Amino acid sequence: MTQTGLVVASHGRHCMVESMDGERRICHPRGKKSQVVVGDQVEWLPSTDEGTIEKILPRRNLFYRQDEIRTKSFAANLDQVVILLAAEPEFSQMQLTRALIAAEAEHITPIIALNKSDLTDLFARALERLAPYTAMGYTVLQLAIKHGHSGDLVERLQNKTSLILGPSGTGKSTLINQCIPNALVSTGEISHALNSGKHTTTSTNLYWVDAERKTALIDSPGFQEFGLHHIDAMQLAAYMPDLKPHVSECKFYNCTHLHEPGCGVQAAVTSGEINASRYKLYGMLFAELTEPKHY
Repeated sequence: MTQTGLVVASHGRHCMVESMDGERRICHPRGKKSQVVVGDQVEWLPSTDEGTIEKILPRRNLFYRQDEIRTKSFAANLDQVVILLAAEPEFSQMQLTRALIAAEAEHITPIIALNKSDLTDLFARALERLAPYTAMGYTVLQLAIKHGHSGDLVERLQNKTSLILGPSGTGKSTLINQCIPNALVSTGEISHALNSGKHTTTSTNLYWVDAERKTALIDSPGFQEFGLHHIDAMQLAAYMPDLKPHVSECKFYNCTHLHEPGCGVQAAVTSGEINASRYKLYGMLFAELTEPKHY
């Protein structure tokens, strides 16, 4: 008889499923291709000491990236995505924009968290680079995780399932260990159980922050390369909050916002309503998404 469970870790073709009573066991999906991701609610069938996933229950959302060759799913059924950046190393506006677009496309609330406020000058510079995002209405939090100053973020994590995303060196591990002591130790154990050895960064893991299992953090690698090939180029402007209000002012309904006359977006760039560097990012992404596919 099948049981309902939650996928709390995944690596390759194996995943860890948590049953309603909190017990965890390794499960394998039926068929050759695994579509199961962390955060999925599944129906699974227990065997001797493992289990088989019979069905993935309908998802509220799926946060993923896609390049020309493959799709990488981060997690499903999220309330929010926390994009963790730092004063150092310097973050990429392109990577940030890609992650925000992916969140917008799936109607997942993004939070931008900037760490290392103790590096005063570098932090001020990084905060300035984030000014356009604050102006767009995104939440931008200021943290110094190593020094215990992450209260604003911790508060926003309560009673939600949050994906923590960010390049290496931003303080992800420190944040997770602060919220859940020994979390990364258990990650190593889970990773080993799932045959991924010591390469814990290749697996995605869900951690419960509270005993009631209402607040969950999901840690996932893969921020460096963030393809958006699942996004329709003509919909791109609709997922960028600074461009979106001006789309309705365009003369042509199929405007690309790049060279057409009577374009509301280009007019807003000229008047300074849209940040020039953001518009440049739009142009680069549009070009990438309309390139002929090479399979």
